[in-house]
Amino acid sequence: MHSNFLEEKSMNITRENIDELNAVVKVEISKDDYNPKVEQVLKNYKKTANIPGFRKGHVPMGFIKKQYGQAVLVDEVNKLLQETLNKFINEEKIELLGNPLPKDQPDFNWDKDDYTFEFELGLSPKFDVEVNTKKPITHYKIVADDKMIDNQIKTIQKQYGKIQTKNEVEEGVNVTGIFTNQEENIDNDATFSLDKIKGKRNVNKLIGAKVGDKLTFSTKNLFEDDHDLMHFLKVDHDKAHDLEIDVDFEITEISEQIPADLDQELFDKLFGKDNVKTVTELKEKIKEDAEKQFVQQSDQQLLNDVTERLIEDTKFDLPDEFLQRWIQVSGEKELSAEEAKEEYEKSEKGLRFQLIEGKLIQENKMQVTFDEIKDMTKDRIKMQMAQFGQTNPSDKDLEDITARVLSNQEEVRKISEQVMNQKLLDFYKENANLKTKEVTYENFVKEVYQ
Repeated sequence: MHSNFLEEKSMNITRENIDELNAVVKVEISKDDYNPKVEQVLKNYKKTANIPGFRKGHVPMGFIKKQYGQAVLVDEVNKLLQETLNKFINEEKIELLGNPLPKDQPDFNWDKDDYTFEFELGLSPKFDVEVNTKKPITHYKIVADDKMIDNQIKTIQKQYGKIQTKNEVEEGVNVTGIFTNQEENIDNDATFSLDKIKGKRNVNKLIGAKVGDKLTFSTKNLFEDDHDLMHFLKVDHDKAHDLEIDVDFEITEISEQIPADLDQELFDKLFGKDNVKTVTELKEKIKEDAEKQFVQQSDQQLLNDVTERLIEDTKFDLPDEFLQRWIQVSGEKELSAEEAKEEYEKSEKGLRFQLIEGKLIQENKMQVTFDEIKDMTKDRIKMQMAQFGQTNPSDKDLEDITARVLSNQEEVRKISEQVMNQKLLDFYKENANLKTKEVTYENFVKEVYQ
C-alpha cells in the first residue's frame, strides 16, 4: 500500500494519495498570504463604520481591529482556502467524487499567524467500459398483430358510433339506473354494460326489464369484479370486498351503442379526405401508427437493459467510506452514520452508471449543441400541435413557442438530457452486442414487466 504513496507540491499545497481512491490534501496558509487582504477590508471598515461616539471615518484602527479583526480574518482565510483548493484541484485535473471533506482539527487556534488545513478527497476510479458485451442484449421489435389491430378497429367503431335508446334490457345493452339502500346510505347513479353482471340469475332478472322497473339484487357476486361495487354503489375499497346487502335498482335508461360503419365517411374523419379508402388500408395505417409508438417503448427498454448490463459487467471499487461520510454532512440536515449508509446503498447503482455514462460520453466525444436542443424542442412542439389539429404551424409561431420553452432553464436541462439519451441510444444500437427479437405488444409486456 505504501508504494502508492505520492507527494505533489503546488505552492503551499501538498497532496498525499492514501490509496487509489482516497487522498488527503494539506493547505498551508501563512500570514503573508492573507494579511494584505485583511488589512484592506479593515481599512474599508474604518472609512465606512458608523459607531456611536466616533465621527464617520475617524474610528481608531485599534478599535476596528478589536471589534471586527477576528471575523474578517476568518472570512478572508476561508475565502483564500476555498480559492486555493479549487484552483489546485482544477490544475491537477483531480477527478473527485463528492466534495472535499475538511478533517477535524481539535487543536486548531485562530490566534496563531499561520494555519494548516487538511481535506479528505474521494477519487474517481479508473476503469474501462466494454459496450460490446459477451452475452447479447435483447433489442425488442414490437409489432402490432391482427388481434390488436382488430381490437383497435372495434374501439374506433365504438368511439364514432351512435347511442340508440332501447325499450327493454337485452344482450349487449347499457343499463342506467339508481342503486339505493337506506341503511347503508347508498343512493347512486350508475351505468354499466350487461356483461359486467355476474351469474345467469342476475342477468335473467335484468333481461326484459323496462325503464321505471325497480329490481332488488344482493351485492354478493353481483358484478364480475368486486371492485365495480366501489364505482357503481360508491362504497370504499375495503367495504366492497365483503359487502353482502340487498340493494334496489331503478332503471332510468336503456341504450345500445351502434358501432360506426367502416365506410369512407369514417376513414375521412380519422385520417383526412381520401387518405385511406379501404379496410385493408385502414388496418395498414393502424399498424403503422401503433408500431411508430412502440419504437419509443422498445428504445426505452433497450436503454434500461444496456444500463443494467453495463453496471453488472463494469467492475470497479468506489471510496465507499468517504462517500458515506460526505453524504452524512452534505445535506440540509446532518444524517446519522446508519442513515448515510442506507442513503449511499440506495444511490450507489445510480452513481456507478453516472461514471460509466460519463466515460462513454467523454471517450466518444458526445456533445449536445444548442441547435440540437432547439431542433428537438421544435419537433416536440409540432407533435403536440398536431394532436390538436394544427398540422402546419407557421415558422414564426414555431420559433416563438420554442423561444418561450427554452427561456426556462429547467426545460433546457431536461431536453438536453433527452438529446444525450438519444445519442447514447444510437451509440448502443451501433456498438453493443444486440439480438433483435420480434414480439407482439402483449408478449413484450409479459416478458418485460411480468
